[in-house]
Amino acid sequence: MVRIEIDYQGDLHTSAHHGPSGARLETDAPKDNEGRGESFSPTDLLATALGTCMLTVMGIVARRHDWKLEGSKVSVEKHMVVDPVRRVGRLDVVFEMTAGIPEDARAVLERTAHTCPVHKSLHPDTEVNATFRWA
Repeated sequence: MVRIEIDYQGDLHTSAHHGPSGARLETDAPKDNEGRGESFSPTDLLATALGTCMLTVMGIVARRHDWKLEGSKVSVEKHMVVDPVRRVGRLDVVFEMTAGIPEDARAVLERTAHTCPVHKSLHPDTEVNATFRWA
């Protein structure tokens, strides 16, 4: 179990405290939803969680096989929809994979990315498009 304590700071800002590590992060509502966009929005954190989770589980598998992922990057583009309610409608995830990853590792890593806990926790109506660019 992990506990995260969140305080409402006012003016659509929150401060979250990660119990196990003591790390903190701030959020603000986005400009298109009455905020100032001064920090990650809650839905930005969802997109961030997806990208970091996918790359992390790939890293776990890569470490087990001694495949080097260092230098790989992921970019997530979040698309909101408003019908029938405001929500994340689509997440476009683009991986820029470092050189030197064996050809036979690529399909394994791509499948692994789609098994991350965040991806599996998303509502089925949230479209996830993943693109892998291999160096």
